Amino acid sequence: MAGEELVELKFRLTDGTDIGPSKYSPTTTVASLKEKILAQWPQDKENCPNTIQDVKLINGGKILENNSTVADCSLLVGELPGGVITMHVVLRLPLSNKSNEKQEDDSPKKSSCLCTIL
Repeated sequence: MAGEELVELKFRLTDGTDIGPSKYSPTTTVASLKEKILAQWPQDKENCPNTIQDVKLINGGKILENNSTVADCSLLVGELPGGVITMHVVLRLPLSNKSNEKQEDDSPKKSSCLCTIL
């Protein structure tokens, strides 16, 4: 598409730092954006996503689906000529082993009966 206008996006992490801004085609999918976020993720961060499934993108208060395009997402906030659209990045990291161990320790307590027969 020769006449399509590129959309400028930046990605805000939970600690307030940004990735970008960069320009993207309106046909770029959210899954492609997540792959770019993974590639540009700051190495000094404590929590790092491993796959695009660990990353959620939020724009205009909506969690974006992987098959959505930038054009679909920009409709949520309206047209901003020459403006930069900020999308928020939230991580869905796997539970740590400590929480899994705690659940296993609680299991026997939950299965015991506390009934009283009168």
